[in-house]
Formats: sequence, structure tokens, C-alpha cells
Amino acid sequence: MSLESGSATDQQVDVLSQKFTLGFTYTRSTGPVVGRFLSSLRDGKMVGVKGSDGRVIVPPVEYDPVTAEALSEFVDVADTGEVVNWCWVAEPTEHHPLSHPFAWGMVKLDGADTPILHAIDTQGDASQMVTGMKVRVRWLNQAQGNIKDIVCFEPGDTSSGNIPQHDFEEPVVMMDAPTYLDYNYTAGNATARYLHQIRQGKIVGQKAPGGEFVYVPPRGSCPATGVATTEEVECADVATVESFTIVHIPIPGNPIKPPYVVANLLADGADVSFIHLLSEVDNDAVEIGMRVKAVWKPEEEWGYAMDNIRYWKPLDNESDKGGK
Repeated sequence: MSLESGSATDQQVDVLSQKFTLGFTYTRSTGPVVGRFLSSLRDGKMVGVKGSDGRVIVPPVEYDPVTAEALSEFVDVADTGEVVNWCWVAEPTEHHPLSHPFAWGMVKLDGADTPILHAIDTQGDASQMVTGMKVRVRWLNQAQGNIKDIVCFEPGDTSSGNIPQHDFEEPVVMMDAPTYLDYNYTAGNATARYLHQIRQGKIVGQKAPGGEFVYVPPRGSCPATGVATTEEVECADVATVESFTIVHIPIPGNPIKPPYVVANLLADGADVSFIHLLSEVDNDAVEIGMRVKAVWKPEEEWGYAMDNIRYWKPLDNESDKGGK
């Protein structure tokens, strides 16, 4: 593939926008304090821990907020309480605990001195929410041993009397902690130009007028000077391995099974490397300076994404640079 130059402003491109989910679910040990709290939830009970100043803290914490000493004196509290403050959620998302409008509220349980944050369900009626109102726990029918055993709080000054059911015999010692963020990414002009070119099977970087460095993917401006990168440079789909790592730990949602190699690649004609996958080579045979070539998906599968290139493989010889 020959190197070509042109102006990034010669052609307008459609704005590209895509929804993404960023997150990871990790498993952690609960320790004796959090484990006791989750085990109690599983049994339909609320428990706190007594601090050095005599306060009953719910949810229980491992260390005293005043002295930082380890805490271990557990105190049973009621599953009823009072709303300290709240805010209304008029349009819940799919990740919220309730599908209809509800309130997030700080609830101080009877027998506790600190509030717990959870959802409060008034069946979508915001007019029922009042600071100081009495609420009670609505328990999950089949307990899981995590905070979701509390479905939500609901108006009421006496316990519902419903006890969660479960088949667990051992206390909770491990828990899954999912942390996810949904967001919408809108590509700027430079990124949009780059993705439109990738959809055509081209790797096209940009540089500032009179500048030395070709950026792939382009940033829109030169990091060194701040000048807009309006000059396009088409790079070859042949590259040099600048650095690499062998991945041994599986990543949730990633269809590639370890071990595999991820490398920083410097495409011919570019001055900044990008990250991509290496394949068709023994992991132990990968080395810095290795010459590699892109292996593209079939053209009918090309979209606005760098994964139009399945992976990069070793270049058999320097004459093997053309075609996809």
C-alpha cells in the first residue's frame, strides 16, 4: 500500500456515535464484618456494629470511624426505620432496582444511629415521599446473600414479617462486586474521519501542516504544538512491534482465550503506535522489532471499527506488503 497525503478538511463525514458499557465484575472476600451483615440479610435480619462512642453503625464497618480500631460488637436492629432524606428518580434506567419511578433514600433503622442508603418504593407516587416517614424492608423471596436481599424499602411502621428463603448452610465469605457505567461516545471530526477510512480498508493518520509526526489514530491536533492535524497520510497495513505483553488472565466478555499477545504496533508511515492483537505466531517467538502485517476481515464485514483488522501476523518477507 502506497503512502498518500491529502487534506482532512476536503470531505465532510457523518458524525459517529456509539453506546458503550464500561465495567467489570470482580469477586472479593467479605471479611468477618461485611460477611456477618450479608449472612444476616440472607436470614431476613438487619445487623449493625457498635462504635467506640456507643453509636450503632448500619451498615456495619470494619474499623471505628473515630479511633480506627477494629470493630466486632454486633447489634441486631429492626427492619423498620425513618427516612432521613431522599431524592426522586422519575426515569429509572435498566440498572436501577425498580422499573417504575422511586426514591433513593437515607433510612435510619430503629435501633441504629447511622442511615443506610437504599431504594424506597411508593408505587411511583412522589407525593407519598416525606422526610421522617416510616418505612420497612421489603425482602427478596429467595435470598442470595448480598445487598439485593433487600428489594427496597416501602411505607410501613411495622415489619412485613416476610422472611427470605434460602438453601445456604455456610456464612457468606465471598461476594461479586459488579461496577458498570453506560455512556454514549460521539467521535470528533478526526476520529470520525479515521473510522470512515477504516471502513474502506485504509489506515489513515493525520499530521499538522508542516509537522513531522503522523498520528494513528489521529487526535485532531498535534500534542506537541496544539496545531490542528488537517493533513491526512495513508499508512501501510504493515507495522513494527514496539512492545508487547502476553495476557494470561481471562477478561470477562472477551471471546479470546488466553494466553495471547497484545502489542504496541508502529504502522509504516506513522510516528505513534497503537495497540492490537498478534496471532499466527508462537507467543514465545514474538520479539520487539518484529515486522507484522494486518489480517483483515472479509470486506462485507467491515464497519466503523479497528476490529476490521482481525489481528496482525508476522510478515514473511518485505515484499509481502500488498493486498488484504
